[in-house]
Amino acid sequence: MSAPTVGVLAVQGDVREHLRTLESLGVRATTVRRTSELDACDGLVVPGGESTTMAKLVRTFDLFEPIRQRIKAGLPVFGTCAGMIMLADRIEDGAAGQETLGGLDITVRRNAFGRQVDSFEGDLVVAGLDAPVHAVFIRAPWVESVGPDVDVLARVEDGPAAGRIVAVRQGSLMATSFHPEVGGDARVHRLFVDLVEGRDELDPRG
Repeated sequence: MSAPTVGVLAVQGDVREHLRTLESLGVRATTVRRTSELDACDGLVVPGGESTTMAKLVRTFDLFEPIRQRIKAGLPVFGTCAGMIMLADRIEDGAAGQETLGGLDITVRRNAFGRQVDSFEGDLVVAGLDAPVHAVFIRAPWVESVGPDVDVLARVEDGPAAGRIVAVRQGSLMATSFHPEVGGDARVHRLFVDLVEGRDELDPRG
């Protein structure tokens, strides 16, 4: 079977880092700024950045509705940090009129972990992986609540945010509060590529 093509939404954020990580897994990784580029993708990564600005830029590039329609049609999509907010159906503390692509039956709290100076790192147990992931949180959201069809893949282990949900999956959609493209560990991306390739081996802890 030929390698899948996975696009990275290239309007803002850690685009290059995601491309590099995906390429290390043997997939064809490409930037997405046009509908024609989206149409060629078997999966899509929505990277971190600033969620309100990202939503406006996606509108500017005429990608908002095409991405929403591809999500509804079952396109595998992976959102990280602001990308998680973009995939959420509901936002707490969002900007007035803030839009999302939607698809994940979750409520996300924007900037839940604090401002840029409150960024931090920590080890997380992620469902489907055999060892903890060193996760980097930068002005990160967390998930306040999930719908019945959403699998929880990771929660904060300790500290004042212990128990908060920071990774989820629903069908072909997956999202993390943290930045798995940072640090050279491609295992979280591997979980997503498995979704793209139809190899679903996740075993959520709930």
